Amino acid sequence: MGYTIAQKIIKNHLLSGEMTVGSDIGLRIDQTLTQDATGTMAYLEFEAMGVPRVKTEKSVAYIDHNTLQTGFENADDHRFIQTVAKKHGIFFSRPGNGICHQVQLERFGIPGKTLIGSDSHTPTGGGIGMLAMGAGGLDVAVAMGGGAYYITMPKMVRVNLTGKLQPWVSAKDVILEVLKIMSVKGGVGKIVEYGGEGVKTLTVPERATITNMGAELGATTSIFPSDDVTKAFLKAQGREADWVELSSDADANYDEIINIDLSALIPMAACPHSPDNVKSIEEIGRKKIDQVCIGSCTNSSYLDLMRVAAILKGKTVCPSVSLSIAPGSKQVYNMLALNGALGDLIAAGARILECACGPCIGMGQSPNSAGISLRTFNRNFEGRSGTADGQIYLVSPETAAASALAGVFCDPRTLGEECVIPMPETFLINDNMVVPPIEADKMDTVEVLRGPNIKPFPATAPLNDTINAKCSLKVGDNITTDHIMPAGAKILPLRSNIPAISEYCFTVCDKQFPARAKEMKESVIVGGVNYGQGSSREHAALAPLYLGVKAVVVKSFARIHRSNLINAGILPLTFADEADYDAIDLCDELTLPDVKMCVENGTDIVIENKTKGTSIVTKCDLTDRTKAIILAGGLLNYTKENS
Repeated sequence: MGYTIAQKIIKNHLLSGEMTVGSDIGLRIDQTLTQDATGTMAYLEFEAMGVPRVKTEKSVAYIDHNTLQTGFENADDHRFIQTVAKKHGIFFSRPGNGICHQVQLERFGIPGKTLIGSDSHTPTGGGIGMLAMGAGGLDVAVAMGGGAYYITMPKMVRVNLTGKLQPWVSAKDVILEVLKIMSVKGGVGKIVEYGGEGVKTLTVPERATITNMGAELGATTSIFPSDDVTKAFLKAQGREADWVELSSDADANYDEIINIDLSALIPMAACPHSPDNVKSIEEIGRKKIDQVCIGSCTNSSYLDLMRVAAILKGKTVCPSVSLSIAPGSKQVYNMLALNGALGDLIAAGARILECACGPCIGMGQSPNSAGISLRTFNRNFEGRSGTADGQIYLVSPETAAASALAGVFCDPRTLGEECVIPMPETFLINDNMVVPPIEADKMDTVEVLRGPNIKPFPATAPLNDTINAKCSLKVGDNITTDHIMPAGAKILPLRSNIPAISEYCFTVCDKQFPARAKEMKESVIVGGVNYGQGSSREHAALAPLYLGVKAVVVKSFARIHRSNLINAGILPLTFADEADYDAIDLCDELTLPDVKMCVENGTDIVIENKTKGTSIVTKCDLTDRTKAIILAGGLLNYTKENS
């Protein structure tokens, strides 16, 4: 039996375990990336390991998430990351150079290589045939130190693409169709691989848009073949030598097959407040809009923004609409400036933002109260925009631009003849905003500069024999990391200060949670289905850890967040019977007797509800390695004990 593309890369990087679905495997990691919202904590963790220089082929630190300088905190964190990068052999992408995933795709990604990043949209790299996965910062730190990255061997899903996209239909509509089919939890435990004749019709930036939003499926990652289209892209980036051909074997076996006819797709939108709440623009109708934001790691490529410029050229944005545009990289920005397209955007009334994540994570451009905002982004979770009642729709750049002119939802197919933008034969290459590592013999002379907002990693302790704790919070289904640990201009500057940022933990759901959890000292959180979906931010585990959370018991977990809980030493439990979700209420007194012995033996864990006089059974499915991590009190303790 042959192999899929992902299985081939896994086989070539396998350090431990067997390629059997559901088993624990350890992978050698070739490249890592961090960004500033997660990077400070990741590098504090890396320092704690005592490794003098990164051992990966290439590690890059990006400044792209929190570039809004409203106080000393961000500037201090950026300075810290730059000095850590210089000391430990890490490439440093300066503020303004671009969004990590866009720049990584353009300048560093290599087909057939493994990449993990402390950002959930790292699977963007699958657009050029990388096995690229989002991970918690501590996992990235371990990989930088030469350790394996562990995942559960995923199932393989094949998405067969046939036909060709019709005029004004885009790659964003492809992934929205996949989300409509699979849902935000349909990809959990799976790798989504795209194949079929339709693949040849998609450029690398279009493929990257699709793999980027594979994160919203809950998938381990998504991947495209590396073919002549990939080769042409890398050649245009001056990196033809990095190209290798990658395809699945004809007799490769897939656990699930989805067929999509590209020619049958139409412009669509993900409606509030979930990326899988997908409707066609026709279904939505000509509803009035207030704001349009174009950019993010999903749709800020040269091709995306050139199409937008062509639509806006010679026209004016509707007076009732605020339009902002953020190029994905300095390369894109510079090329638009030199060919005149930037002038067309400005003349039409667009507000040009810097090359950063910006509005996608609530860093500026929040819509008005109850405002309808069309965004080319990847997430539309409630409150993520910075406006609690903002109505966020996810659309293609073409739909966004057409709607900005009309002032209402507008199907771009009404614009007439399609504007065809050719892929450049040569991109403008200037890496002057990337600081390379210095010579190894000079590293010891580098001083790492720390601001007063940078606090140590929270203290952890080995698992106790028994846990006695109250239920500090009970939440429902599809709780995101934005619910657990919100981002935004007010909170993100505190990302390197866990005591301070923990004051905002779960306040989207319950403003009293931080105070209640601290008063209880030790507590348990109860949740529903797909708990922890969304961002890879490990702060969503570290803040509960700091607040004394010992276990989280839910109906099901999202992959990265479950790993982050384990890395923090928090027990990830699932109800043996989902109906038992109703058996625990807020402030119930709970006991987990002999929990340490249960973890050691791999047996079910009983939760005794002292308030109600009842008991329920929970599952704690751990591998030998993750058992040891939980028993040690987290991955940092485990790594120190086993180094």
